[in-house]
Amino acid sequence: MTPEIDAYFEVVKSEHGADSLARVEEMLEPRRRSEQRHPLQQAAKWVLPGIPQVPWHDPYAYPELLPLVNALEAESAQIKSEHELAWAQRRASFSDYEHYLVRQNNWQALYLYRDGALVPDSAAVAPTAYRMLKEHAVDTGVICPLLESHFSTLLPGAVIKPHCDLWNFSINLHLAIDIPEGAAIRVAGETRPWEEGKTLLFDYSFEHEAWNKGATARTCVLADLWHPDTTLPERSALTMLMTEIQKMMAA
Repeated sequence: MTPEIDAYFEVVKSEHGADSLARVEEMLEPRRRSEQRHPLQQAAKWVLPGIPQVPWHDPYAYPELLPLVNALEAESAQIKSEHELAWAQRRASFSDYEHYLVRQNNWQALYLYRDGALVPDSAAVAPTAYRMLKEHAVDTGVICPLLESHFSTLLPGAVIKPHCDLWNFSINLHLAIDIPEGAAIRVAGETRPWEEGKTLLFDYSFEHEAWNKGATARTCVLADLWHPDTTLPERSALTMLMTEIQKMMAA
């Protein structure tokens, strides 16, 4: 770690207790790279110990996330309508999705939250989704500021190849808003379909893939949220840690 990271960790521990970052510090030990991981988590770069090794989660099981889940599902018809209008009339608001592993032109994104902040231009393009995200994820602190939220549209024939995302301390929420027959997602070997108007929640440090074999586009609203089993001091330290690592990698 750098002196800046060490100093920040000491501040957090002085406020929350000497053991408040024990799991984060353990995660950074070199020997943790492959120990105590599920076989389908091996490609993730960082695995915070103590997070349950459960690929699929019940989106209604976590009080912290439930207001967002309920709000998105309640407003799903309006969110879908606004997306359809944007897709038809404001296509310039969409861009190729840039995953850390790949960029795909048959995977389109309309960003609601990115680079640690809401995307102001999306408020006019997708006002209901923007408002739900702001009120129930950003203002409440459940969104992971290291990542993003966006409308994710897979064009017909698009395939997202099997991969693990970077870490297990955030979790991925999907609201299904436009799902053709032949579209599905597989996480840790278990395939599930999306159901329009409903959410799915999964740990994307596990190997996962998705496809759209349908005749029309598949669209979900995706939100990267803090894993409910992380603590507030851990979230603070992880945000600083990963931000510094990203800076060093970009230098």
